[in-house]
Amino acid sequence: MIGIKDVARRAGVSVGTVSNVVNRPHVVSLATRTKVLSVIEELGYIRDESARQLRAGKSRIMAVLVLDLGNPFFVDIARGAEQAAHEQGLQVITCNSRQRQDAEATYLAMLAEQRVRGVLLSPVDSSSESLERFRRSGISCVFVDRRVPTTEACSVSVDDVEGGALAARHLVETGHTRIAFVNGPSILTQCREREEGLRRVLSEAPGPERQLTVIEGAGTDVACGRDAGARLLGVSPRPTAVACANDLLALGVLQVMVGAGVRVPSEMAIVGYDDIEFAAAAAVPLTSVRQPAVRLGRTAAEMLIAETAEDRFVGETDTHQHRTVVFAPELVVRESSRVQR
Repeated sequence: MIGIKDVARRAGVSVGTVSNVVNRPHVVSLATRTKVLSVIEELGYIRDESARQLRAGKSRIMAVLVLDLGNPFFVDIARGAEQAAHEQGLQVITCNSRQRQDAEATYLAMLAEQRVRGVLLSPVDSSSESLERFRRSGISCVFVDRRVPTTEACSVSVDDVEGGALAARHLVETGHTRIAFVNGPSILTQCREREEGLRRVLSEAPGPERQLTVIEGAGTDVACGRDAGARLLGVSPRPTAVACANDLLALGVLQVMVGAGVRVPSEMAIVGYDDIEFAAAAAVPLTSVRQPAVRLGRTAAEMLIAETAEDRFVGETDTHQHRTVVFAPELVVRESSRVQR
């Protein structure tokens, strides 16, 4: 391998000068910088970033470990994190647990071994043994799309109980009394909280008694939504409205209803959650509870950067205090649940 000494020898400069050209080019004259860069290009020199980080004692890489990269919501979270990281000269690696605890445990062990700067984590289970073991490694962790006590860590999330309530209020206000909720795996806190908010509104709403049908799925993708839609077709009497734990589930339900000739929204109103880009572009534009995904990722990354900053110490005192940021969800009404005039 071509090393920094090879570049210095060919360019006729010191190793320190080559290091400055690579890491702090503004301190090197233009003529010297041009000569060294020409030699780097000629020899094909690649900086040994792992060695540099070992000497500096601080990695420039943060990780984003999310539940499902098949869901555009989590892609947007990673995008927001990248925006904040790149502004600080940091790099981001993105990992996908696929909602599996074993995959999450494998990634956490790898990230601990690599001594990354910190991790933005949307956990499968925030009380898992593998997560507790990772946190004992001393690597900073900020929870995304999951609220935790400030005594444990920083977290950024959306009020999912209120999000579920927003969907339920909309369906109640549009006159529905037979309502279904298509949920994801109960192990996911987000799913449980969205159902909690929906149940609370339906139980407290004045007027006629509401009949609730809950369909819990093994996942949160479009295929699980199609399975739930097929099951809804067999419910008697059939619900006239369905709220879903995310937009992918709602899009699957919508596919089944359209395919079965069920008119949306006059025979079946549908509400999703997340407001991904595909929601507005669906065959019947989808009403959805909006989460500010990019902002979630950016805010979480900014919190992690602050937590891992070297200037947070005054003497031996750590000035960092964990924070909990909770954004408010927003209902975006489109054709899939709009009252027909």
